[in-house]
This record gives sequence, structure tokens and C-alpha cells, in this order.
Amino acid sequence: MEETPPPPHTMLAGYSLPSLTTVVCGLFVAYILQSVWTLGQLFVHPSCPTPSHCYQPLIAQNPQLQLLAFTSLSRAPSHPRELELLHRVKHFPYDSPREDQLEVQLPLRVRNNGSFYLHLFLTPPHITPEDWGGLAQGEHSVYAFSPLTEYQVPEASTFNLLGEDKTAAKEQDSTTTSSSSSKSSKQQKSRRPVTHFQSQVTFNILTDPVGLPRHDLPYDLGHALRLDSRGRYLPILHVDTLSARLRDLVEVTPTLTHTNFTLKYAPISYGKLRLWMQFEGALRPMASLGFSARDLDDVKGIFSDTSLYFLFVTFLVAALHMLFDFLAFKNDIAFWRGRRSMAGLSPSYVAWRAISQAIVFLYLLEENTSLLVLVPAGIGGVIELWKVTKAFHIRLEGWRLRVEQAISSGESATRELDSQGIRYLSYLLYPLLVAGAVYSLLYTPHRSWYSWLINSLVNGVYAFGFLFMLPQLFINYKLKSVAHLPWKTFMYKAFNTFIDDLFAFIITMPTAHRVACFRDDVVFLIYLFQRWQYPVDKSRVNEFGESGEEVAQKAKEE
Repeated sequence: MEETPPPPHTMLAGYSLPSLTTVVCGLFVAYILQSVWTLGQLFVHPSCPTPSHCYQPLIAQNPQLQLLAFTSLSRAPSHPRELELLHRVKHFPYDSPREDQLEVQLPLRVRNNGSFYLHLFLTPPHITPEDWGGLAQGEHSVYAFSPLTEYQVPEASTFNLLGEDKTAAKEQDSTTTSSSSSKSSKQQKSRRPVTHFQSQVTFNILTDPVGLPRHDLPYDLGHALRLDSRGRYLPILHVDTLSARLRDLVEVTPTLTHTNFTLKYAPISYGKLRLWMQFEGALRPMASLGFSARDLDDVKGIFSDTSLYFLFVTFLVAALHMLFDFLAFKNDIAFWRGRRSMAGLSPSYVAWRAISQAIVFLYLLEENTSLLVLVPAGIGGVIELWKVTKAFHIRLEGWRLRVEQAISSGESATRELDSQGIRYLSYLLYPLLVAGAVYSLLYTPHRSWYSWLINSLVNGVYAFGFLFMLPQLFINYKLKSVAHLPWKTFMYKAFNTFIDDLFAFIITMPTAHRVACFRDDVVFLIYLFQRWQYPVDKSRVNEFGESGEEVAQKAKEE
């Protein structure tokens, strides 16, 4: 007799849909594998079945090359009189890196907020700098240019809020100048962009003798390819825009007639050249998406200030950071959304987290910090404010906020321990905060009174913020338990603290924010010690108000 198959719904009864965490982790692994494969393809040399189907490199013949560097007021000069010879190396050693320290004369037009450009030529050694035809139209001439100036708003000057800054006054004028006039002139100066000189330019030459297929030419190299009469492609000259950093900009004033300039060269491999071109192409549209020059400079620093191997590690770590951030936010929201009691949790610590996060966000905003640091700080601040409403039982009814007065006995005992810990803490914390603010006012220059206030508050957050974690540690010690803490969220955040340690050396951020990243490591270790010290007791309630014994009993009944 033929067996009847079971209905579809009974076949699927034993299966459940994967959780959101599983889906996100699966997508993350797929993204990492796809990214590694894509980047790896950039380093694979193209195959050429026969030499006739490929463009062969002239660099493979070890030709003699000459380097000529000119400066000009024109981006596209059409006559040698528009060029000023800056540097010449008749027999340029392109197989090894080099660095030349030069001095650049700044024309009057540049000192009056004009533009300035660098023009680089690779030519045979017999061509003279005056031979414009050989430079511009020579068969074996290679050309590249780079802007030497860009418009930037000068950094706001600082001054002593309680008196005249004598150092700044001496630089402003040799005569005695009042602090008010000095402040007004500096503030007017900072409102408009002025010309800044790029004091360092790095360029590369592709030295790998790689044959390029005629019918499958890499698109990123196609625009840089130039052929001679024999069908060989000339050396590829590339100006490294990722190395053009804001820290190398020098403000051009009407009295600055000359300045120092560094011309750096480094040979580059086939894979690294393509990778750098990919990065440069990805950075161009970022400005139109709202990223500031400082944000782009921070991204450039990740590429230009690290080795290639460390760069790939950075990409992996950055992806892990985003994954852990998402999982921490998800579990944090799930924990607090389902929280019915604050027993075992410090309300003062929750309130302090919200206040400190708001202060940190305002400080990062005041310091024009990168969006890479500012956006996560803003999202974290919103979540901390929402947790305050849960911790203090605040509800929104229409347009009014209502605070529930009734609390459980467990919450009452927790608040008593919390207030005891805060009282001991205040004896140490408040005098230190006041002393730090007064010292900063007397001895540290600031841009404004608002800047002093924000810096004083954030210094208190960074220096003594970890002290507000002590009441929670005190409650854990008194209860001899850590079962009331959101451990999933905590572990994801703990992983991110170690990742932040790495980013503290890569991404530009205020020094106080960098030090705070390492301070979190100490707190993490203390919590881990408490988790080890207080083993799991199934008679205690968890974060959902249930004990382990109750959960086990429900499982047996089902």
C-alpha cells in the first residue's frame, strides 16, 4: 500500500526561521568574502597569450628617463613662459624611492588668494626644459599635474578668556594690542577660505614590467596609458592624491614670498597602483554626499599612513566593528524594551551615560571631528536618552511626560545601594571637576566661553567618567550577582573597545577621546572579574524577571 506523505505544515513544524543575528552574520561573511575576492583580482596580472595581443611596457627596456618639475599659475599652460622650473633630475633613478627638499617662490597672485600648480614631465634626458615641443609633444614624454593650493578656512585662533594672550599678540603685532582687537581680527580672518599651499606631493611610476591585453585592458589603467610608435606603453606616471593631507597645508599670507616644499617619489607595483586608483575614484563622490574635507582627510590617513598589509587588517577590523555595533545596538534595545524592573541596575549610571554621551557629542561637534566618529556617538546618545525613560519609568502621554511613582522592593533596595555609592563618589568627583575647570580657565587658551564650558565638561567625562561605573560595580558587589546585566550587549561592546584601541591610532580624533578608548578596557576587565567571581545562581532572577528554575519548570511542562 502506497504511503501518504505528511502535509507540508507538519514537515516544516520542526524547523524555525533563522534569527536576525544569524542572517546578519551570514551576510557579513558573504560581504567579506566578496570584498576579498574583488580586491584580490586587482593584484592578478592579466594574461597575454601572445606578445602581439598585448601592449608591452617600455619600462622593461630600462630606459633613461629625466624628471622635470615646473610650477605655474595655469592649470593647462600652453607656452614655456608660463612655467617656472622647480627641479630637474637628468638621470632619474626610478627603481628606488627618493625625497627632494625644495624651496618654492610664491608669486604675488598666489599670495592674493590665487591658484598654483605643479607640472611633472618624464622625458628622455636630451630634452631641455626650454624645449616646449619636446616636452608637450615628444613621443616618449609623460606628463602629470597636481594642484599646489586649495582653499581652506583657517583654524580658529585660541586666546585666554580672562586676559590678553601675549604670545598671540606678539605674532599679530609687535606693538601692544588689546585682546579684544586681536580676537575680532582673528575671528574675521577665520570666516572666509584662504589659499593654503600643499607643502608635500608624492608621485609614483609603475615599475612592474606587466604586459596589458589589447582587448581586455583594465579600465582604471586605460585613461593613463600612452603608446609610442612601436606600440609600447610609456611609463605610467601617477600623482598620489591619497598622500595630500590637511596637515601638510601651509596658510599663504601676503608676506609669505617663499616656502619649503617636499617632492617625494616611490616606485609602485601593478596591484597597488590599481588599488590606489580605486580608492581615489571612491573618494571623489564622497564630497557631494556631505563629507567635509576633514572627513575625507581622515579616510586618506587610513590609506596613506599604513602599510598595505595593515590596511587589509584595518578593513576587516572596520567591518567587524560595524557588525558588533549593530549587534550591540540590537541587543541593547531588546534588553531595555523588555525590561520590567530596574532591580540590580544603577539608575544614576544610566542617567550619567545619557548626560556624558550628550556632552561627548557636543564636544566632537565643536572639534569638527570626522563623521566616522561623530555619527556613532550621535546614535549612541539617542539610545542612552531612551534608556533613561525606561530606567526612571517615564512615559509620554499625549504631550505630557508622566513618571510612575510605584516601584518594586527590588528596585527600592537597588536605589538605596545606588544612592550610597553616589554619595561616596561625590566626595571625590565634584572637587576634581571644579578644580579642572578653574585650571583650564586660567592657563589654557580657548576659542570662546562655550568652547571652555564644553572642554571642561568633556574633560570631566573622559577623566572621571569611569567613576560613575563604580556604583554599578558596588551594586554587583552587594548583591553578589551580575545576572541582572545585559551580557550580550556588554560583550559586543567589549569587543568594540578593543577595536576602538586600534582605530585610536588610525583615525584622527581628539586626544581625550583616544585616551577614553583605553580606559574602557580597564572597566571591561573589572566586569569580567565580577562575572567570574559571582557564579550563576539559578534562584536569582534574570533581566526578564524570571529565574533559571522557573524557566526549567516551564520547559518541562511544555
